[in-house]
Amino acid sequence: MIQANTDAKWLPLYEALASEVRLAILNLLSAEAMNVKDIAAALGLSSAIVTMHIRKLEAAGLLHTRMVRKDGGTHKMCELAEQNIRIELPHKRDQAMKSHETMIPIGHYTECDIHPTCGIATRENFIGQFDDPRYFLDPERMNAGILWFGHGFVEYKIPNYLLTSQQPEALEIMLEIGSEAPGVNEHWPSDISFQLNACELGTWTSPGDYGNKRGKFSPSWWPESVNQYGLLKLIRIQEDGTYIDGQRMSNVTLGEIALHRNQWTFRIGVQPDAEHVGGVTLFGSGFGNYNQDIIFKVFYSE
Repeated sequence: MIQANTDAKWLPLYEALASEVRLAILNLLSAEAMNVKDIAAALGLSSAIVTMHIRKLEAAGLLHTRMVRKDGGTHKMCELAEQNIRIELPHKRDQAMKSHETMIPIGHYTECDIHPTCGIATRENFIGQFDDPRYFLDPERMNAGILWFGHGFVEYKIPNYLLTSQQPEALEIMLEIGSEAPGVNEHWPSDISFQLNACELGTWTSPGDYGNKRGKFSPSWWPESVNQYGLLKLIRIQEDGTYIDGQRMSNVTLGEIALHRNQWTFRIGVQPDAEHVGGVTLFGSGFGNYNQDIIFKVFYSE
């Protein structure tokens, strides 16, 4: 997901979207990768004009091209580079408030209940064997950059740096996450639930487990036949409820989750009796499309 805002550096993105032809190209590529000749034929345009539009979309980060050998020749194939765009407009209240930000590595969970299919890996190698939950307690897990499981949970402790004189106004949690299918499957829904301080924040249904192309930050040794990247999700808890990417997830408010504690407990899981038991894949630093672990940001006033 592209995280854009009103900074001038995002003008190429907005200019790329301000064209009926380029929007039509994005719609075509949402179904399958295509070469310039086929796109031109579908739109009734010349290859030269389509190439110009493709360059603008590439510059905006909306698609990328790759060379493929087919029918005895080499073809330049175009495919979507992103699935979502999130535009953050200036938020006067947040700008006026101060904040604390903490990044928690995905391997730093303090409790877990793991059921196959499952696995865990660092940037250098797999930890133990696939589908053996015992390795989720291996000390090397602290260096993990990716982990996945069929159902169960992982739970993290987050330090609370708020002083007694500081009043929390909002809390944001950002993470790259997806489903866990055997192999990869973009149509593999999973009901992933989130808890904070034992309070149910809500459930988000992940659409699938993505592997149609390599993760931008995945190490070179990482196999192409397994999880490659997830979706970047932003959970925000505030005084009127809990939201995920701006959509209401529950009515849980900031005042209900006991932020006065010295530490907070955050749980990510899939219940075995959920409607869609499609597992969880968590992507941390060194894997997926976003070079980050789980980010917690609390806004506060004095």
